Amino acid sequence: QVQLVESGGGLVQPGESLRLSCAASGSIFSIYNLGWYRQAPGKQRELVAAITSGGTTTYAGSVKGRFTISRDNANNTLTLQMNSLKPEDTAVYYCNAQHYPSNYWGQGTQVTVST
Repeated sequence: QVQLVESGGGLVQPGESLRLSCAASGSIFSIYNLGWYRQAPGKQRELVAAITSGGTTTYAGSVKGRFTISRDNANNTLTLQMNSLKPEDTAVYYCNAQHYPSNYWGQGTQVTVST
């Protein structure tokens, strides 16, 4: 079992930055492939960024060059640094941890980019 708790969401203006964190507990964090997903109103949940247990990263095209995903296995933490935020980044952001056959989700944190 893995428990995931996101934090760091909020309301920002276009062009500003936010840093999301996901604190994990309950299992061996380092073996999990981790990711950040988001879901905007009326849309499907989508992958934003992922990082494997070995440290390989993947980004959605819409955030590449603006967002950075990182993990700290010593402190069981996943982070998403979001720069140059746009209104279309507005969504609930979810932390995800996968290690077959397990798949865990956090409760989500709201990010709103608006003037």
